[in-house]
Amino acid sequence: MTAILDPSVLTVSQLLRSVRDTLERRFPLAWVRGELSNFSRAPSGHCYFTLKDDGAQVDCVMFRSRAADLDAELRNGAQVEVRAVPTLYEPRGRLQLSVEALRRAGLGPLYERFLRLKEKLEREGLFDVAAKRELAPYPRAIGVVTSVAAAALRDVLTTLARRNPAIQVIVYPAPVQGEGAAERIAAALRRASARAECDVLLLVRGGGSIEDLWQFNEEAVARAIRASRIPVVVGVGHEGDFTIADFAADRRAPTPTAAAELASPSRAELLARLADCARCLAREMRRRIETAAQTVDGWARRLVHPAARLRTHREFVLQLQARLAFALSHCVHRSQARLERLQASLGSLDPGAVLARGYSITRDASGEVLRDAARVREGSRISTTLARGRLESEVRKKEDL
Repeated sequence: MTAILDPSVLTVSQLLRSVRDTLERRFPLAWVRGELSNFSRAPSGHCYFTLKDDGAQVDCVMFRSRAADLDAELRNGAQVEVRAVPTLYEPRGRLQLSVEALRRAGLGPLYERFLRLKEKLEREGLFDVAAKRELAPYPRAIGVVTSVAAAALRDVLTTLARRNPAIQVIVYPAPVQGEGAAERIAAALRRASARAECDVLLLVRGGGSIEDLWQFNEEAVARAIRASRIPVVVGVGHEGDFTIADFAADRRAPTPTAAAELASPSRAELLARLADCARCLAREMRRRIETAAQTVDGWARRLVHPAARLRTHREFVLQLQARLAFALSHCVHRSQARLERLQASLGSLDPGAVLARGYSITRDASGEVLRDAARVREGSRISTTLARGRLESEVRKKEDL
């Protein structure tokens, strides 16, 4: 037989889902104070704990995305405040709080003050990345602003001595906790900036509660950091601690030791780099010397002894002399032959030779050669040149042709 379900009867899941929805609508997100107990972090990253007071307790869950920012030092028995919404865990029908944020009890006003100041200074551009200054890669002196009795100073001095004992360390004492400490920290920063004795300043303090670290959340300290003419590295508290000074600093370090390591080059690393540079320089010099030696060898092969060079030039001169003598002899013979031809041609044109064959040249009284009888009159004086001698005569008779 098939069972007939009554729609007016709710299943357990339907009932619990309805209760859950009612709870989540009825109670919005709220801050709840209580004592932390049974705290555990699952492999998934979700955190489970119980929040209780003298009269009641409630289970809580904080999912991984929210639990990533939890203080690592949270311990059972701590008084905390959680921002949560009540809900129902349906598989077990159990009331629980779904937590979005957790803080130590009593820190609400301080945290809100922190956020207000951070927002104010951020609007002013005090935290702009473009305003951050680069640290000196090879500082000659490092200044440390902290309490002379602080363990942080010992950590910094130990780290600097280990990494690079050649760096001078100048301590600017200032209390890092208690009433008026913020103003004295700011004054120490201003004093260090004015004296300009170092290349980088370390503002450091060990871990502590938010109240212990509050002096580093004061506006005076943030403004003194930005006003400093020397780059400032802030190393306050532990890895998860953030203060206003961290945002204002040119560089933030998670701990005082890390701040010292960040500001100081390692002597061992510098020596290793120097050794690498020396090897590269030696290799380059060796290569250049070898190249120069090959060049010298090439020139040496081309170099000729002066005596051999003189012999070569002497032989060349003798060859030129022989070629010149041959050329001159050839030119003389050619010139003689041409002269003889010219003499022969000139001889054939010589008037004396013509006269020697029986011809004569007749001139009038003015010495002009006569070629036409019409040019003279009878009775004129004429002269005749023969091959040998000359005749003077008078024209007695002429015939014109």
